[in-house]
Amino acid sequence: MRIKGLIVGLVTLLAPMSLSAQERRPHSVLVLDQSDGGPFYYQLLSSLRGTVANHPDEHVALYSENLDLSRFSGPVFEASLKRYLKEKYQDKTIGALVSVGAATTELVVKWRDELWPGIPVVYAMLDEMDVARLKRPPNVTGVINHLPLAFEIEAARAVVPDLDTIALVGDPWNSLVVYRNWGDEVGTAAAGLKVIDLVGQKLADVRQRVAELPERSAIIYSAMFSDGEGKFYLPSVALGLIAERANRPIITPAETFLVPGGIGGYVLLPRQIGEEVAGVTLRILDGARAAEVPPVHGGVKPIFNWPQMQRWNVSQSSLPAGSEIRFRDPSFLEKYRWQSALVAAALLIQAGLIAFLLHERHMRRHAEVESRKRMTELAHVNRRATTGELSSSIAHELNQPLGAILTNAETAELILKSDNPDLGEIREILADIKRDDQRAGEVLRRLRGFLKRTPFETRDIDLNEIMSEAFKFMSVQASARNVALYLQTAPNALRIRGDPIHLQQVILNLVVNSMDAVATMPYGRTVIGRTELNGGSSAVVSISDSGPGIPADELSRVFDPFFTTKDQGMGIGLSIARTIVLAHRGQIWAENQHGGGAAFHFTLPLAA
Repeated sequence: MRIKGLIVGLVTLLAPMSLSAQERRPHSVLVLDQSDGGPFYYQLLSSLRGTVANHPDEHVALYSENLDLSRFSGPVFEASLKRYLKEKYQDKTIGALVSVGAATTELVVKWRDELWPGIPVVYAMLDEMDVARLKRPPNVTGVINHLPLAFEIEAARAVVPDLDTIALVGDPWNSLVVYRNWGDEVGTAAAGLKVIDLVGQKLADVRQRVAELPERSAIIYSAMFSDGEGKFYLPSVALGLIAERANRPIITPAETFLVPGGIGGYVLLPRQIGEEVAGVTLRILDGARAAEVPPVHGGVKPIFNWPQMQRWNVSQSSLPAGSEIRFRDPSFLEKYRWQSALVAAALLIQAGLIAFLLHERHMRRHAEVESRKRMTELAHVNRRATTGELSSSIAHELNQPLGAILTNAETAELILKSDNPDLGEIREILADIKRDDQRAGEVLRRLRGFLKRTPFETRDIDLNEIMSEAFKFMSVQASARNVALYLQTAPNALRIRGDPIHLQQVILNLVVNSMDAVATMPYGRTVIGRTELNGGSSAVVSISDSGPGIPADELSRVFDPFFTTKDQGMGIGLSIARTIVLAHRGQIWAENQHGGGAAFHFTLPLAA
């Protein structure tokens, strides 16, 4: 009885501990995606990542792997994939698994007991048949995307009046990981229709066949990853090649297939699917059990491509209820409804409208001029701030020639006091004084030109000279900060039309940023500048460093106003640099180098 009581007590004590552990599930997610990272899955993963990143209570670590199951399969590949995942994540604590695609989910369920025992699984991109095929494994839930072949045939009937033929195009059904169930649905869904089966045929043959389809027919595209002759394609690229030759509209099942040439249909929405998967996953990370979270149904909507509808004379009224139309430009009346009404009302009102538009044009020009002035003023403030940062270097660069002048003057006084002054030596001292005076004057000239408040004015300049002068200006600062500064200019002059002061400001901002980036490096602090031709019509300037690089999630934001990673930074330097480059009809961007460090590039058009 005592032993039995002890066991009951232990169970009572451990039950709350088990519940607490469930509530404290590690906030880390491993996403296993069946694709090779194409546009659809990229959007899905980006949406999932963005939603997870906004978790209000706790940061969620997210790992992801593209398994590329559309192109690789078989026991040997699966064994190597399993071994790879086991070794890579053996030291990682995973709170939840997200499996994108039926094939991936089947592998995850099969491997879970060995690789991730007890970890809940959240699936996506599965329909009811795929879920039934899993045989209800424990601790598994997710998002069901119901998109049967019958939906696409319904869309085809809406697009083609009196439809009597469908042409099925894509890779073999058994090789597809998303639309493979369509092969089992053809007999029922296409009842009463003629079916032209082009599934699994070579891309060249498909392009020939789709150019000769009968009039009352439509093409239903699933996905094609290979041309059947050894070349692999993204399904959207293959669709574009087919659309070039197709003489009938193409029904497509994915949102990312609209642009390459699909007219649309019931499509999978990658961003919405990503948000729904993230929502289910966060519920589980926050303590819910997978068995208590019912599967979510969604991520499918009828969407159609307006230019393709125009091409095939498809009326909006014939589309399925709730359809969304993409890429449609608003009509003239939709854009200018009230202006058109006024013009139709009376010529007097038309005259008034013209006067109003002329006034608006004048105000817009005035606003553009004011905007340019504000840009110039803000750029000037930034130059003054930059000069403040470099003040110690400027003082050092002035003190050297001034100190040399003083020493030479004192030496000349001593020589003149002697009984037989050496006039030759006096002449050499005067030459040194003149040279040091010119050196100090050059420093002041460069500083005065950089600080001068000037309007934005363009003229013919040599980009190599602008780079050389900027790097000379920064040389003392670089030496003081123990940074090696290198400049590699193009062998020939790079003539452009530009404002030298503003372009020099862009270069200085980029160099200062690079020097700040390498400040934390114990050694090997290097900043390299380059100028070179970019084809025959533009020049490219590159500033690269040996620092730690830019975090991937910040690359797209470094040019945003007031975005900074520095404790004392204002966050306007790179924003101003971008504004100046765009004003010169150029482009600017940042990237991480393969060998480490960051690189900033901007292009400028060559002078005619």
